[in-house]
Amino acid sequence: MASHRKPRQRPFSGGTVRTAATLALAGAATATAFEGTSQAEPRLTPAQVTSEVDRLYEEAEAATERYNGAKAEADEAERALTGLQDEAARKAGRLGAARSSLAAVAAGQYRSGGMGPALQLALASDPQDYLERASLLTRAGDRTAAEVASVRRGLDEIGRLRAQADGRLKDVRARRDALARQKAAIEDKLATAQRLLARLGAEERAAYEARHGGGPDAAAGRSPATAPAGPAGSPAPAPADGSRAARAVAFAYGAIGKPYVWGATGPGSYDCSGLTQAAWRAAGVSLPRTTYTQINAGRRVTRDQLAPGDLVFYYSGVTHVGLYVGGGQIVHAPRPGSTVRLAPVDSMPWAGASRPA
Repeated sequence: MASHRKPRQRPFSGGTVRTAATLALAGAATATAFEGTSQAEPRLTPAQVTSEVDRLYEEAEAATERYNGAKAEADEAERALTGLQDEAARKAGRLGAARSSLAAVAAGQYRSGGMGPALQLALASDPQDYLERASLLTRAGDRTAAEVASVRRGLDEIGRLRAQADGRLKDVRARRDALARQKAAIEDKLATAQRLLARLGAEERAAYEARHGGGPDAAAGRSPATAPAGPAGSPAPAPADGSRAARAVAFAYGAIGKPYVWGATGPGSYDCSGLTQAAWRAAGVSLPRTTYTQINAGRRVTRDQLAPGDLVFYYSGVTHVGLYVGGGQIVHAPRPGSTVRLAPVDSMPWAGASRPA
């Protein structure tokens, strides 16, 4: 009969123990090395850093314009909600007065003992008195019926307005939540860009900021009289004809040196479309809030038709805008960390231009 006893396990010999320990330590070292590799940030060259920062800023600017559009819609939804609530309150006030009038009629009928019209008329002392009372009660009855119908209509209207307001309130809350998510995404991109820039040396970072609107020249406000020359050597003074375009250009020059803040429309800071909107608002022209709506707010013009005051748009997604001031230059709000400044009109990829009406 075969034995079912477990075979006796042989203890590790000294050499085997040493080999197992060596393998275990090697495995741990390998695992640690892989973990360290996966957790360490990749080493980027300065050129790669600036390229990645450019990409993040461009994405953040596109997201900012979407945020601006969504915020404008949310603000409009809030105004509509306030209007509905105010209208409902006004109608409720008028309805209260009508109901008070009906209550007075009901109280009068109660005080009269609830006597029916036919019985009251039967007790009249003479035919003439009967006819006068009949006419009076008929008119009173008609008026009361009209008041009751009016109160009913008022109740229905208030119910409709409150239902609309409830729906609008849900819309407003949904838009606010979406704005919060968009804001967080933009701030995350900007924070990542700043962390990358922090990897650059002082000279490399200063060169990058100078190229992209953050250098010392950007912070120096300049009047039209001291504006630098354009590419062809021609000066770029603001037009002095008193036109709306001239006023928009003068406003843009006055904003030079103010900081870029995404989502800002002034007066202390601006993003790109906030600046152009504010400049033309100063000239008495209302522009929509975003780059992709501003480009359709006026007459399209070609590169060789540009005149001071025209809006110039950049990048394939129409995500950036500047105000043309003449002499081959624009005034624009470049990006976070920079200030409103002059720049060559061809310093970014052209997307189109328009002339506000």
